[in-house]
Amino acid sequence: MRQFFFYFKNGIFGENPILRLMIGLCSVLAVSVKGENCLAMGAGVIFVLVCSSLVISAIRHFVPSQVRIPIFIVIISTFTTIVDLVMKAYLPALSRAMGIFIPLIVVNCIIMGRAEAFASRKPIVLALADALGMGVGYTLVITAIGVVRELFGYGSLFSRQVLPPTYQGMMFMILPPGAFLLIGIYIAMLNYFGRRREK
Repeated sequence: MRQFFFYFKNGIFGENPILRLMIGLCSVLAVSVKGENCLAMGAGVIFVLVCSSLVISAIRHFVPSQVRIPIFIVIISTFTTIVDLVMKAYLPALSRAMGIFIPLIVVNCIIMGRAEAFASRKPIVLALADALGMGVGYTLVITAIGVVRELFGYGSLFSRQVLPPTYQGMMFMILPPGAFLLIGIYIAMLNYFGRRREK
């Protein structure tokens, strides 16, 4: 149980995919302009990451090393297709807003990286802990970026207007450089509080 919580917490803080490993940034830059987009993307990544990690960990002793990457891609693409079809069926407007980035989960560096570096080498329980930690860490950061970008870019939070209608949105926040700026600020904050805790 201690190992489970260690790997779970490590995915959120120690090796956060966005703030520490700096992977999966394409989807962060493109999707994080609206809060609901971030939550949907995070939920999709968590589902694919958890399901694919469990399957890959379960079959790791039976997969020849020469063909492991193609097998990983097939497994990941299966769960990505499930997410894509469910969103198109039940959340069509959100699916259109997300565009190509839901199908592109299959080649997301976070998913492939954890499949190769962790799930294919560890037992199922630890693979689950790592997948949940990485997925939750990704979702928390992309949502924190999206909320700020939506607030200053559109004057709304989760598509609800919170600033006066006369507010002129900051175009900088809607564009990818706004996301880069926020990522830099969050990395600085994480480093600052990490150093304070060590002292």
